[in-house]
Amino acid sequence: MSMVIRRRARRFLVPLVLYSLSAGVVGYFIHHAHSGARGFDAREQYEAQAQDLTNELAIVRSERSDWDRRIALLRSDQIDRDLLEERARIMLGRVHRSDLVIILGEN
Repeated sequence: MSMVIRRRARRFLVPLVLYSLSAGVVGYFIHHAHSGARGFDAREQYEAQAQDLTNELAIVRSERSDWDRRIALLRSDQIDRDLLEERARIMLGRVHRSDLVIILGEN
């Protein structure tokens, strides 16, 4: 009789243990596919970071084009008089008599 019980227990327990182990392994991989270092959450974070860097790149490119335009005005055969006057006033700390000066404070 005990032999019959052992066979029935084995018939029931062996597949149960195998299915449990298989479910554990599958659960492990699903968990890491979702929240691991290369999972879905990490992908969303990388995409958000890439979007931030793309926005920053657009701002820097815009700023660079502004600087390129100003430098082109200084490099031409005839220097732009307005730009030259603006730089001279800034460097010398002078103002034109028709300029309006607003003092904002210590800075």
